[in-house]
Amino acid sequence: MKRYLVLLPAPEQEWAALPASEHEKGQRAHERFNKALADRGHRVVTASPLTPSSEAISMRPDGTGKTIVSDGPFTESVEQIVGFYLIESPDKDDLVAICSDLASTGDLIELRELGGHE
Repeated sequence: MKRYLVLLPAPEQEWAALPASEHEKGQRAHERFNKALADRGHRVVTASPLTPSSEAISMRPDGTGKTIVSDGPFTESVEQIVGFYLIESPDKDDLVAICSDLASTGDLIELRELGGHE
C-alpha cells in the first residue's frame, strides 16, 4: 500500500472567528471522512491538528553554514497547515474521491503521495 499525506490548510484567523456550530459541523465532517476511509479499505496511520502557526519555530540557512532559528511560520500566508492525516491506501482514485467529499464540506485539502513507500 502507498502512503499519502492529507494536508489541511486553512485561514487560521477566519477559522478561530467561526461560531461553535461551524466547528461542530467540521468535526462531524471529519468523523464521516474517517468512517469512509475505514469502510473503503484505507488506513489512517496517524492524524492530528497542529498548534497555531504563531507557535511554529522556523529554521533557515543563513548562507554561512549556520542556521537562523526564529519564532513563527516559515512564510507569511493567509492559509497555514492546521492539521494532517497520514493514510495508507490501496486505491489512490478512491482516496481522492473521499478527500473530495471532505473538501465539499468546506475543508481545503492538499493530497501528497509519500516518496519511497510501496
